[in-house]
Amino acid sequence: MKGKVYLIGAGPGDPDLITLKGLSYLKKADVVVYDRLASPKLLDHIKRDAKLIYVGKASKNHVKTQDEINEIIYQEAKDGNLVVRLKGGDPYVFGRGGEEGIYLYDRGIEFEVVPGVTSAIGGLCYAGIPITHRDIATSFHVITGHLKDEEEELDWKSLSALKGTLVFLMGVSNLKNISENLMKNGKCKDTPAAIINWGTTLSQKTVIGTLSNIYDKAIEENIKPPSLIVVGDVVGLREKLNFFENKPLLGKNIVITREKSYASETINKIEELGGNVISFPTIKVEKISPNEELDKSIRNITNYSYLIFTSVNGVNIFFQRFFQLGMDIRTLANIEIAAVGPKTAAAIGKYGINPDIIPNEFVAEGLIDELSKVLSKEDNVLIPRAKIGRNELINELSQIATINDLKIYHTVKDEENKEEIMDTLNDLDSYYLLFTSSSTFTNFSEILKEDVGPALEKGKIVSIGPITTKTIEEAGYSVYKQAKEYTIDGILELLIKEK
Repeated sequence: MKGKVYLIGAGPGDPDLITLKGLSYLKKADVVVYDRLASPKLLDHIKRDAKLIYVGKASKNHVKTQDEINEIIYQEAKDGNLVVRLKGGDPYVFGRGGEEGIYLYDRGIEFEVVPGVTSAIGGLCYAGIPITHRDIATSFHVITGHLKDEEEELDWKSLSALKGTLVFLMGVSNLKNISENLMKNGKCKDTPAAIINWGTTLSQKTVIGTLSNIYDKAIEENIKPPSLIVVGDVVGLREKLNFFENKPLLGKNIVITREKSYASETINKIEELGGNVISFPTIKVEKISPNEELDKSIRNITNYSYLIFTSVNGVNIFFQRFFQLGMDIRTLANIEIAAVGPKTAAAIGKYGINPDIIPNEFVAEGLIDELSKVLSKEDNVLIPRAKIGRNELINELSQIATINDLKIYHTVKDEENKEEIMDTLNDLDSYYLLFTSSSTFTNFSEILKEDVGPALEKGKIVSIGPITTKTIEEAGYSVYKQAKEYTIDGILELLIKEK
């Protein structure tokens, strides 16, 4: 049985610009044939057992020729697979999608095309340049920067006479030729021009000039492919419409060391602010199971007068088991519930409970100060927490009340991506290293081993609070900055203020 091919436009770089239809087919694919300009983050959506084939093409450096790509998607479909050919931009806007479709048609393979956002429109938009404007440009023209026959020339006389916006795709290597030929054929040398590098991605860079100087400016800024060139008066609107490059964290590389499942919200916030996230989870959370002590404590929950949570992990593991055992949330009605900080409190809130106690200082010492005011010898206190953690809270409160120090999870080092992360860090000129706990720093050091010194010294170390800072400094490293509020939002506020 023959398979089917979907030629899908992935958009110009921002993974969120793929269409819903394109994403739905990507999730179903048996084989994904993808190129250099499709965001690698889109591959997070594929099936676990999907086959990945990279056919990336950079200028004059092709992993696979177009003929080889055509044959790959044909053979994979012939074997009965659902094949997604994931292409940057739109398949039919200088994307060779027409050639691939005809190749499949001639060999009896069924295919569909899912349009994508072309960089000619999306890339300009993210640079603050509308491709049309009623008062300035009532037409636009998209031109390839590379003709199939290198000896062939574009009709420069006709192009120069056009009044609308001119967009040249894949033309950075021909920028000098493009600007000179437009001027030679009558285009005013003062016509606004721009070159947009890695448009719609967190590495986007835009250079503005005129036809007479845009080449020199691009050389000065070391602009490389992939880039697109725009010529026309709409470039002048960028000052008012440049929403993307004004994001406060754009251009900043930020290494996140939190555990995977709890880092997603942080990653989303940073990317929304324009930051480039390098995810290097140094810990994995594993619940202790089976856990007879946890089950016993939950079944006898009414024996406790206080329930204290010191982490989001502790909240989730406790309540998941609470409901698995068939318990009713109303059994907690007469128990005072405390959370170490707003993130832990928010996690508790998802289970329909507003904590009674949240200290002003979001560390164990803050909880000790608050609880020491209300606890007495008659109180039984349940503290579900990590197997290995700071003991200050337990030691101090044990002098006031009866404490059940309940170990419900432990953390282990996550060494899955060490080599990949090191390659990434070596390629970056600068980056921030975010440590949200002592364990993230300790595990980071143990995972990188002999590479940890260079990695820490090259990056700017940002700490969530004094306990983490102390751990880092005791290891012999300097903390670049510490958050004023000991939360992720506190760290983000710090980064936003960085110049």
